[in-house]
Amino acid sequence: MLQFLESATIALQAVWANKIRSLLTVLGNIVAVTSIIAVVSLVQGLNAGVKDAFTSTAGADAFSVQQRGIALTNDDVTRQQTNPRISLDEAAAIRSYGGGIGLVMAEADTSTDVKYGSLSLDSITIRGVSKEFNGLPTTNIDRGRLITSTEFDGGRNVTVLGSDTADRLFGPIDPLDKIVVIQGAHFQVVGVAVAKGAVLGQSQDEFAVVPLVAFRRVVGTAPSLQLTVLPTEGHSVPAAMDDATIAMRIQRRLRPRQLDNFGVVSSGAFLALYEQATAGLFAILIGVVSLSLVVGGIVIMNIMLMVVTERTREIGLRKSLGARRRDILWQILTESVTLSTFGGLLGTGLGFAVAIGISKVSPLPAVVEPWSVVLGIGMTAVVGLFFGLYPALQAAALDPIEALRRE
Repeated sequence: MLQFLESATIALQAVWANKIRSLLTVLGNIVAVTSIIAVVSLVQGLNAGVKDAFTSTAGADAFSVQQRGIALTNDDVTRQQTNPRISLDEAAAIRSYGGGIGLVMAEADTSTDVKYGSLSLDSITIRGVSKEFNGLPTTNIDRGRLITSTEFDGGRNVTVLGSDTADRLFGPIDPLDKIVVIQGAHFQVVGVAVAKGAVLGQSQDEFAVVPLVAFRRVVGTAPSLQLTVLPTEGHSVPAAMDDATIAMRIQRRLRPRQLDNFGVVSSGAFLALYEQATAGLFAILIGVVSLSLVVGGIVIMNIMLMVVTERTREIGLRKSLGARRRDILWQILTESVTLSTFGGLLGTGLGFAVAIGISKVSPLPAVVEPWSVVLGIGMTAVVGLFFGLYPALQAAALDPIEALRRE
């Protein structure tokens, strides 16, 4: 350990004594690590954003029963086009099947204008939901109250607005008890939901929630139903998904050999599909960026060979005073690793700065993971070790007498 610290000190002194040359030597490493750290941080941020988008509506343990499932082939797309629509009777069938189903919420949605006075907002998501909406773990009210069970059952024209919708429509005015117009019908605002923020630049708070009965009366029955299902406490999501599948097959009287004519999809399935689709792309991107590390390593090897040539007499003197081959080998390797790691440290800091800067001026989020710091510094240390080995062997093989004779 003492020998390593001594060699590292000598290496740092050499770096400081030749600042410009050292900076140019590790420039390739700095650029490579900056690119890698920036890409990794943005990819991690993107993954986190996608995960939040899938789980923010109903929670991580929820899954959905839809008219169509995930289609992986053209045959799947063709077959699912004839799937029957989801009905409220099927929602009731799932609720009553087994003890693993805790909550089943029916929902339909559409995009339309929402008006207040002379102000109109375009393309606001209108969600018609059943009363189970109040039981979702993600249902939180910032102001006002939730829609009551009586209002759900009677299809009253009441609504809970998303925070962005409320702010844009009413500004500093209190929105509670105000009347907004949706599809020509008047709805009383009874609450404003807690803000969820944006994912990839898309607001999650541009919506209006209304009772499903009122939604179908105003919008019509054209939008297909989707069922959001939560398992009971202590039951796993896969087991609850199996229960929902069996209940749907029984309700639709499907024979054992008939394929499901509906989709049962969890947020985990969407995330797995997303990761499968993007993993190869991200790996290629990181691989291409990492090629600059090889270029940086070659530059370090050339510089270290030059350093060995410049310090031939010093190496010969050290050998004549008793330094062993491994001592010389260790010294040159330590200098190479120190020089390369120095570039890695600078690149790591710049990479984080670039990623955070991009996240500030674009919808792409950035997440700084501790393991990415280890990745950036560790990669440069390995590059310094690998490309410094040949110059170190050359230095260790020098004959002390011949080395002392050189001018």
